[in-house]
Amino acid sequence: MASRTKTKTASRKSAQELDSVYFLKLVLYLVIGSFWVKITFGETSQIPIPLGFLIGLYIVSRDRLQLDRKIGLALLLVSMLVGFWTPIGLFISL
Repeated sequence: MASRTKTKTASRKSAQELDSVYFLKLVLYLVIGSFWVKITFGETSQIPIPLGFLIGLYIVSRDRLQLDRKIGLALLLVSMLVGFWTPIGLFISL
């Protein structure tokens, strides 16, 4: 009987995160989501690729808690749009 209560409390502790870890995740999603790779051909055509958003999707999909996943996806979308209009990322001219 005592072993059952031990495993229940251990599983509860592993499901909870520290606030600093959660804040670090949010900052990570903001920074990674705003990263774009923009490939330009001459001066007329440009192909933007949301590389940070794709990497962020992989990181968010590995998250354990469903609520954190939803918040992470929303934060990635907002940072992706902000990163598209600001000059953040890698610019490649061919």
